[in-house]
Amino acid sequence: MTHAPNHPAAARFAFDNTYARELEGLYVPWKAAQVARPRLVKFNRELTEELGLDASALDSDEGARIFAGNETPEGAAPLAQAYAGHQFGGFVPQLGDGRALLLGEVIDRNGRRRDIQLKGSGPTPFSRAGDGRAALGPVLREYLIGEAMHALGIPTTRALAAVLTGEPVFREEGALPGAVLTRVAASHIRVGTFQFFAGEQTKVRRLADYVIDRHYRELKGHANPYLGLLERVRDRQAALIASWMHVGFIHGVMNTDNMAISGETIDYGPCAFMDHYDPATVFSSIDTRGRYAYANQPKIAQWNLARLAETLVPLIDADESRAIARATEVVQAFPEIYEHHWLKGMRAKLGLVSEDEADLNLATGFLTAMAGKKIDYTLAFRYLADAALGREEPIRALFTDPSAYDLWSGHWRARLAREAVAPLVRAQAMLRANPAFIPRNHRVEEALSAAVEHGDSAPFETLLHILSRPFDDQPEFAAFAEPPPEGQSHYRTF
Repeated sequence: MTHAPNHPAAARFAFDNTYARELEGLYVPWKAAQVARPRLVKFNRELTEELGLDASALDSDEGARIFAGNETPEGAAPLAQAYAGHQFGGFVPQLGDGRALLLGEVIDRNGRRRDIQLKGSGPTPFSRAGDGRAALGPVLREYLIGEAMHALGIPTTRALAAVLTGEPVFREEGALPGAVLTRVAASHIRVGTFQFFAGEQTKVRRLADYVIDRHYRELKGHANPYLGLLERVRDRQAALIASWMHVGFIHGVMNTDNMAISGETIDYGPCAFMDHYDPATVFSSIDTRGRYAYANQPKIAQWNLARLAETLVPLIDADESRAIARATEVVQAFPEIYEHHWLKGMRAKLGLVSEDEADLNLATGFLTAMAGKKIDYTLAFRYLADAALGREEPIRALFTDPSAYDLWSGHWRARLAREAVAPLVRAQAMLRANPAFIPRNHRVEEALSAAVEHGDSAPFETLLHILSRPFDDQPEFAAFAEPPPEGQSHYRTF
């Protein structure tokens, strides 16, 4: 007696691939390169279930083959997306997915459309002489940082799985274990996607209509949907960058091809978190001029928005000068909208529940008190909750000379006194706005080093577990809230 071949639930993704159907010319259909011995090293069961997939079936050898690209699940339409981009200010007309493939789109349990993409799955027509592969270290870094950002409440792409390929990749430091990341995003459409078709009005319109339908459906029937699209992207980006600034996150490579139209954080390359507060902080070894320094991130987001606006001008108004004027007005409003989001978050961090026009000075005053004194950014805000309860010792101990803090603290206390909020209620709200745990750079490196060099995943699992609850005290892991030892603070990413 013969049986029909068994297709386990692992392969059932229920793909609905609108990008492949509607945006021909913005991608190349492509297949992942086969790898020798795919093996799951990390699998995100929580996200799998959120996507409506069968976690038990995918946490398997078959899942490893799918997440490595060796097997294409039924209904997938793998493709490499095309895009252009400004890289460190210089325009490159064709970039595209040089080592990534969009498998397809699924509708999650909340009715949201989500991309499922393989990253490190081999060369594509956009590889530009690269090998299209990824090493285990960067794959685990993106997994860890993306999940940490999600736990912090910051919009982000997320990691579904990390797979070892069983093959080495060769980099400057020698042979490294090869890996593939499976990434989930609201979409992978970037400012650079629009730039790829800049000047081809029909194609830009098709892309803009697609984005409106996918991300900003409230604009359908809008008097000027393309101007509305620019406004929506501006508002999402302003909120996103403000949330980065609140936790000391530095993206490191805010090229236009790394700015998602959906308003999610995308592409965790040379990113890192600031330890002591310094607005000029840069971690990326290639950002020699500090273009993407911590304090520059809002300005760069506005600059990138202007590049998007340039592609939309022909759609906004048939009269070019009028279109430019209207688009310029949208872009020029970015700082005001960013400041609104930043100040709203800073009020929460400072324990303020009402609004006062002096709050901007109060917030910047705290940063000024910290500047140049090697004060840990995360701990300073966390310890403010103690100060709100009258326990000043922890925060004052961060300062070699606390006089600047004491001066600022007087203004802060006078401001708190104008609100009828019980100190304990205020302090508890502050703890929900100020994380105890961020991905400390030295801890990330320890975890990655153990996994890559020694095959020991325990430090990675421990760190991932801690970072999944960033606002909880977790006294058993108190050491992970501490800044790096003196002498380890000159961190560099590559």
